[in-house]
Amino acid sequence: MIKVGVVGIGMMGSTHLDVYQKLNTAKVVAVADLIKERREGRTTAAGNIEGQSQGGKDFSSFRKYEDGMDLIADPDIDLIDICLPTPRHLPYAVAALKAGKHVLVEKPFARTAREGEILARVASESKGMLMCAMCMRFWPGWNWLKKCVDEQRFGQVLAAQFRRVSSHPGGPFYSDGDACGGAILDLHIHDTDFIQYCFGRPRSVTSYGYSHQTTHIDHVVTHYEYDNIPLVVAEGGWAMQAGTPFQMQYTINFEEATAVFDLAAENTLTLLQKGERQAVDLPGGLGYDHEIQYFLECIASGEKPEVVLPESAVTSVEIVEAELESIRTGKTVEL
Repeated sequence: MIKVGVVGIGMMGSTHLDVYQKLNTAKVVAVADLIKERREGRTTAAGNIEGQSQGGKDFSSFRKYEDGMDLIADPDIDLIDICLPTPRHLPYAVAALKAGKHVLVEKPFARTAREGEILARVASESKGMLMCAMCMRFWPGWNWLKKCVDEQRFGQVLAAQFRRVSSHPGGPFYSDGDACGGAILDLHIHDTDFIQYCFGRPRSVTSYGYSHQTTHIDHVVTHYEYDNIPLVVAEGGWAMQAGTPFQMQYTINFEEATAVFDLAAENTLTLLQKGERQAVDLPGGLGYDHEIQYFLECIASGEKPEVVLPESAVTSVEIVEAELESIRTGKTVEL
């Protein structure tokens, strides 16, 4: 049984607790949060996806810490799950790795690529494993797409379009551009990461965007340039008016088929091929369920989490920083 301590019981920390309580291979034994109501389970931050951050968990058996560093020092914990604001990822993950723990750290991997490089280097010298919770790599329908691309199941990709937009989530962290990095780093990075996961590091990026809710980029459209794919584009942002529902979509045009994913559709994933439309059956659960179960399996087997290695998580932040540079300069930025 893998003993888990969760640091940060906001929306993502609560979501991760939801997952652990379904599993028989891990047990949460401790939680940490500066806010007393959170670490005692008396308040839950709402998620933007149905089935996320459900709450209603019994916190009575958890050891409760105000300071996450005290939880990290607890010798009775194998895995530290870090769901803190992005600027705190580096110091807490480094402390956990140096304490000999395994570490799951929420996305983005770090506030900057430079911080991510430091974290990856520490991980390479540590006994414990480190994985960034890039949930889209595990999301039903998105991992299906990755297999289709790798196998060239429907021929080459001709065009790939991703879209992830919503109204602003509110709250002090998401309103502080210096802390969250704006939507381009906190939200849009899901699609930037999945694009490099599927297609590799782009040759260059050309981006357009603007600030609205924060001092950083809150709505972005990027063209990722590849030698072998004519068109790869992603739009992401939380600049829509209040009440705008969360939208998570992709349309991939292969040589021999078109795949359409829409989280809000009755048939979430549809394949159009030879004039026929077919709903694709997907497994249950959310990406959070599958990523945590995968990492626990890696810990149990002693195998590296190849689906999300630290170096790959750093690359995603590097690409976002190139997108920011493109917006700032009005030019294409080479990678």
